Amino acid sequence: MKSLGGSGTNEEIISTVAEIVNIPADQLGILHNPEKGGLTEIEYRLMWTRTYLKTYGIIDNSTRGVWSFTEKGLSVDKVDSDEVVMFVRQLSRKQKKTTDNSSDSPEETSKWQEQLLDILSGMPPAVFERLILRVLREAGFIEVQVTGRPGDGGIDGHGILRLGNLLGFHVIFQAKRWKGSVGPHEVRDFRGAMVGRADKGLLITTGSFTREAQKEASRDGATAIDLVDGDQFVEMLKLYSQGVSTKKIEVEQVSIDQNWFQGI
Repeated sequence: MKSLGGSGTNEEIISTVAEIVNIPADQLGILHNPEKGGLTEIEYRLMWTRTYLKTYGIIDNSTRGVWSFTEKGLSVDKVDSDEVVMFVRQLSRKQKKTTDNSSDSPEETSKWQEQLLDILSGMPPAVFERLILRVLREAGFIEVQVTGRPGDGGIDGHGILRLGNLLGFHVIFQAKRWKGSVGPHEVRDFRGAMVGRADKGLLITTGSFTREAQKEASRDGATAIDLVDGDQFVEMLKLYSQGVSTKKIEVEQVSIDQNWFQGI
């Protein structure tokens, strides 16, 4: 995150970590659960990392899924991973002792993403298409239609994204429940199918995108394609309350003011 200037999206963080650690491309595509698809191993591990560092108080995320340093995080140059894990586990135990209705531990909180991806992967195609329509409308699209048909180059539908009631962009989208990583070949095929038919392209997957796919989507001189991976999509469902609800749990903390008693 410091390399990114102090903040970054999940996609940017994953890509930067891969470059810093020099993870080979073939390893980036390894799935955490090959039978179910969804998150890759690196996505899964970095999801845990973000959760623990947030609980530790070093980073935080906005409703738009952008992670940034807290005031404490800005003053830290190095993190002791053992200390972080110990802190989070001790905090979890304290919360469970404080109240029977304590908030979920970081482990339990992170499981909702995996559970939701499992639900998405098991949806009939028609149901998944209806879900995509609802999410895009919640995101500000109008005149959204599913038009996918054989021989259409993988295009699933189109819509108009209205910005501030002034500007409108015609967007063609493709939404697929891939197991594993989407590569540059799929991005190029999608771009080829949309040339001359829209202002922008939107490629959504319940899986992930390889680094090469991300570079291809934003290649100079080519029509820009926005990418939404599984991690981002479930966060959109949470943001727009589409089948996902959140609640705040208040924990009572009691403190004693000794000076007050002495002043009686």
